[in-house]
Amino acid sequence: MGFDNAYESITEGVDDARWAFGTGFEDPLSGIDTTLPDGVDADELATYCLMLGDDALIMSHRLQQWCTRLPELEEEVAIANIALDLLGQARLLLARSAAASGAAGEDHLAFFRDEHEFRNVRLAELENGDFGELIARLLVFATWRLAVFSRLTGSPDPVLSAIAAKGVKELRYHRDYVAQWAVRLGDGTPYSRQRIAAGLETVWPYVDELFTHPVDHGQKHPSEPAGEVIAHDQHGGGVGVGIDLASVREEFDEVLAQVFRAATLQIPDVSPLPGVGGRAGRDGVHTEAMGYLLAEMQSVARAHPDGTW
Repeated sequence: MGFDNAYESITEGVDDARWAFGTGFEDPLSGIDTTLPDGVDADELATYCLMLGDDALIMSHRLQQWCTRLPELEEEVAIANIALDLLGQARLLLARSAAASGAAGEDHLAFFRDEHEFRNVRLAELENGDFGELIARLLVFATWRLAVFSRLTGSPDPVLSAIAAKGVKELRYHRDYVAQWAVRLGDGTPYSRQRIAAGLETVWPYVDELFTHPVDHGQKHPSEPAGEVIAHDQHGGGVGVGIDLASVREEFDEVLAQVFRAATLQIPDVSPLPGVGGRAGRDGVHTEAMGYLLAEMQSVARAHPDGTW
């Protein structure tokens, strides 16, 4: 069917299947059955989706800050597209979290929470450095997230499973894109090698946090998975919605080892950055950079809380 303009094509209403999720722009899950499957704990699902959604939202914001600052137009478009992909993942995951918990929607979760309420890893919130550090951080993040999402396609929650399946396609491109750049920089000139190596040293102290869950002080945290992958809990009464993040460490190490060999790079010899009292980003304890990031990201929404456009 032909259209006179793009607007007519996207508002044409006879083919809702064009949209991967929902049919509305205000609610990315519009038209989707968000009923919880039997045995799935609502709080566990909400918190798990919140963690992964916050990771994507904050990383997307950092990538958006690179717009107009990248060395070539092709990279400008690629990083902007990666930022948009992550923003889309954030919308779906935050909407799923809100639907499961009965909380306010994705916009409230993104723009009207305070710093201690965000559950993203600290790797995502770090200040932007140079291009070498951008590639290093995104290589680590995309490799880890692709491994996680690949396993979440088997989640007993069909919405989370579908979000993961959609994300896998995007994340595979993200990982391959930055892996190619890591090889070009690492196996390039002495200066490019110096910059990617310095970038890896900057981000590596935050790697271990990717494989941890919020601190459990004597009680099972709602986001703590019940077992390796989508397993019944120890009491047999519930179903874990996510995976144990530590279970993807072996795959993460193997993939990065291949990239590092091709790039003639070494794993940085640096210590993991400890949290505060054992708590870190998953517990709402962030770096100094997080407050400045949120002030910028939330400023318009907080100044005009009822604004629409």
